[in-house]
Amino acid sequence: MTLNKSSFSGSLSDKSSDSLVSDFTFYFFLYFVIDFFVRFSARIPAYGVIRPTLIAVLILLLLLFSQRGKLKYKMGDPVFKSFFVLAGYILISLPLVEWPGSVIRANLDPFVKASVFLFFVALIVDTEKRLKIFLFVFVGCQVFRVLEPLYLNITTGYWGSSTYLSSKEFANRLAGAPADVINPNELGFVIATAVPFLHYLLWPLNWKAKAVYLAVMPVLLYALILTMSRGGFVALLVVAFFVFKESKKKVRLIAVGILAVFLAFSVMTPVQKERYLSLIDRDAEGGASAEGRIRGMVNEFKLGMTRPIVGHGLGTTPEAKVHKIGARQASHNLYAEVLIELGIVGFFIFMTFLSRVIKKLFVVRSTFSKVREGADDFYTRLNKALITLFWMYAVYSINYWGLSQYYWYLFAGLVIAFSNLALKVGQMEDKPEFCVSDINNEPRFRLADKIRNREF
Repeated sequence: MTLNKSSFSGSLSDKSSDSLVSDFTFYFFLYFVIDFFVRFSARIPAYGVIRPTLIAVLILLLLLFSQRGKLKYKMGDPVFKSFFVLAGYILISLPLVEWPGSVIRANLDPFVKASVFLFFVALIVDTEKRLKIFLFVFVGCQVFRVLEPLYLNITTGYWGSSTYLSSKEFANRLAGAPADVINPNELGFVIATAVPFLHYLLWPLNWKAKAVYLAVMPVLLYALILTMSRGGFVALLVVAFFVFKESKKKVRLIAVGILAVFLAFSVMTPVQKERYLSLIDRDAEGGASAEGRIRGMVNEFKLGMTRPIVGHGLGTTPEAKVHKIGARQASHNLYAEVLIELGIVGFFIFMTFLSRVIKKLFVVRSTFSKVREGADDFYTRLNKALITLFWMYAVYSINYWGLSQYYWYLFAGLVIAFSNLALKVGQMEDKPEFCVSDINNEPRFRLADKIRNREF
């Protein structure tokens, strides 16, 4: 029996409200997100003693377990399945890796703390309102992490880090605030993460949103200059490419880009100019370190091939590099890191996980192109932001580790939450009359549907 849209909306609302996690779970999760990024434990010593992150994770897991009946249908998502395969492989291969003791003693904990973001975001962010609130909190935390050290730099001369120059001197680089733990490259990554959301979700709105955008964006870009992060600059170029590709006002964007480059160079010191020019000029200051970084990546891939099947063990890249290369510095390449720690099998599983994430975004884009061509609503713009962010992450991962970092897992959870909501909206607009089972894309009578639609 089919129902029209108006009569269905009430039953859909009732059904969806029954399947939502509790408001307490959602708002406690927001507290966890703020605590994780703003780092209350580093700002309040007595608070940090109780290990609040671990306690918050356990509380959220218990809350979700108590509401597992509402969440069971979501766990069949292909992205979840890929992650379960990855986690299962890590556990099964543990006796076969080179340093299983190091994995158990020190490296499982960071992986678990990072990967829980996949479940928390995907399962808890289950309405459009909650999605918008989560994005506001998440992006707000990233902007705060940039503004705080920049404010300290302007008011007190704080930098947080430095880099060694060929002239045997040190040049200051802006890093995270004292309570934060991110280096200049990671601060550049935070900036590049915030930009797509700000551009796609703020700029198309009213004049107030545009004013916020115009106030925040130059500040973020100036902070990026102070980090002297070449990886962050390349990540920003990736974002700029997708913004340019999607824009219908390309001439105007080119003019804005030229103006931005001119203004950026006008506020840079000679050392900062040389640092960024070293990306294309190996004779510039920092060119040698750029070449060294490339050689280091090559050596990391070679290291991964010394145990090509199952790898050295989760989180053991520094240990493997000490024993076999003589340098402890962590991997500067996610793909090499996965190969070193999980081997070829694990590398293939992780790449499958990432491919399924981007595939969901392409499915949403394809669906929306059919039912709302030319639309510029929240879901369409967020889909563009997430596709841009995926490719930025993919490129930046060449210069950044991430197997036990939060960003890929939080992103995957956000994609699941977004796609579930967006496709539901797309299906409702595409079909003025539909069955209840259509919402989950699970028709009760598949053969009858095929015959009726002549799909043989």
